[in-house]
Amino acid sequence: MRNILLVTALAAAILASATARSFAATPTPSGSHTVPPGSVPAGSAHGLPAAHLPTVALHTEVVVEVNKKGQVVRVKSTKPSKMQGFNLETYGNALQMWIRKPDGTSEVGLYRVSYDFDPKTKKVTRRVALVSLGGTWGDEPGAANVMMEMAKKQAAEARKQAQEHHTQLPSLNEIRGAPTPSPVHNATLPP
Repeated sequence: MRNILLVTALAAAILASATARSFAATPTPSGSHTVPPGSVPAGSAHGLPAAHLPTVALHTEVVVEVNKKGQVVRVKSTKPSKMQGFNLETYGNALQMWIRKPDGTSEVGLYRVSYDFDPKTKKVTRRVALVSLGGTWGDEPGAANVMMEMAKKQAAEARKQAQEHHTQLPSLNEIRGAPTPSPVHNATLPP
């Protein structure tokens, strides 16, 4: 037993030293094939596709109802831009946002949220303006909370359906039928 352990340890040491020598002999790359900084498109250095941003200025406006906690309850109206993707992103952003004063308090009301995309800076500016105070939606839950509850219910329903499906599957013995017969003679091994 000791001899086997000694041989195994010796073989591992030889393999490790051979591997280390092969890596040590690998030349380092020279500067002839390196990529200069700034010549790689944004995102491609990490294997991500480069973003294709619009080349024109975009503007959308969303009028939202805000509850007493500052959560957006629903979108009342929109003024879309020329680009549907930008409209969808701003609509989703408006549904998830909170509108509060700098001191952390909020007021129930209608607010206009405007989004402006500048193609030169490639940035979106968001501005919030009060349209009117008050509303009947002050005690309603925020849209983001409602969507999360819906997602939780749908996930629970999907788990329940999957569980019911698994309980309706036949047993493995029913699928296979009768057990396979055993061999009557011992298997012969080659010499």
